[in-house]
Amino acid sequence: MKEFKYTLTDPEGIHARPAGELVKKAKEFESAITITKDGKSADAKRIFALMGLAAKQGQEVVVSAEGADEDAAIEAMSEFMKANL
Repeated sequence: MKEFKYTLTDPEGIHARPAGELVKKAKEFESAITITKDGKSADAKRIFALMGLAAKQGQEVVVSAEGADEDAAIEAMSEFMKANL
């Protein structure tokens, strides 16, 4: 399993538009991708789970990937988060 921590910089946090894009990106990979905030985890391939985290600007999330393509998945998710959230 690979993981990284990221502090949200988007003023709205993880809201509908970027959450939808994040789900699309996560679905490109076979690996299970999870985002955790304050001990609560969400499947990155499910938009309502992501929205349920209520992650806001300045809060830290942990993104983890586990599976056959976890290296590529974690790299892509890191780039996505930096560019969009």
